[in-house]
Amino acid sequence: MNWLKKPYIWSIICTLLLITSSCWILLKAFVLPDRQVAVATVTTTDTTAASSEESTSSASSEAIVATDTSYTSDGLTITLTEKRVDDTTVYVADIQTADSSHLLTALAEDTYGRNIKETTSAMASENEAVLAINGDYYGFRSTGFVLRNGTLYRDIANGDTQALVIDKNGNFSIVDESTTSAASLTDAQQILSFGPALVEDSQVVVSTSAEVSQSMTSNPRTAIGQIGENHYVIIVSEGRTSDSEGLTLYQLAEQFEALGATTAYNLDGGGSSTLYFNGKVVNQTVGGNDNSDERAVSDILYFK
Repeated sequence: MNWLKKPYIWSIICTLLLITSSCWILLKAFVLPDRQVAVATVTTTDTTAASSEESTSSASSEAIVATDTSYTSDGLTITLTEKRVDDTTVYVADIQTADSSHLLTALAEDTYGRNIKETTSAMASENEAVLAINGDYYGFRSTGFVLRNGTLYRDIANGDTQALVIDKNGNFSIVDESTTSAASLTDAQQILSFGPALVEDSQVVVSTSAEVSQSMTSNPRTAIGQIGENHYVIIVSEGRTSDSEGLTLYQLAEQFEALGATTAYNLDGGGSSTLYFNGKVVNQTVGGNDNSDERAVSDILYFK
């Protein structure tokens, strides 16, 4: 056993242990699925549940009229427009609903946890969504409020992140996670934590230099806004391609302001940006393995 006394042997052993430990940490953080449990379930009102049941029943009895750019059925009307903004292809979806039951969220594999992912189109299809967008990719972080369809999954604030709150009536508001507890938002049906807020009280609230972390100034973007009661607008811009430069947060906010949004909020963008409508992905995605397919993400926001 004299070989164990040699200093370089212990150096090799320590190095191997360090590499193994580092690999395990990286696998746990970015690869291995980690199914977790909800913090609490928020009890919704009976009227909300009844409204959802009535909407589903009515929708099944009325014929659906759908084209590549529109959808109409009982309680849900969507119009999709494509335009060019600052050398970028931008898709705008105008959505009007009879009530808040049409606005929902879904988790990949219907499971809350880390590294549990599906593409936006797969989740949309599984939930029979008419229109869907990627959400906030909550599973990429261990902090940030997560409340979906009335269930609170995570109540740990992500610093001073601005979160989007959608209440039981479908109305939007912005809260600062550092000064708000998720549990206190008793009327909330959805809380998404990414940001920043783009428009509040019908005014642009980001500066021309605002950006998400270390992101480039022009990117594919996904964002949602509210124009009025049960009236919403979604903007998904392309970017990082030879045809589309991408939008800054300020350019994105300007689009919402021009459309009359009272509140607008930035969701996960870049390679995650995906717009699904009437059974197919509409935008050019850049987040897949070959930089053109869809990126698998943790969650979606959708209309049904």
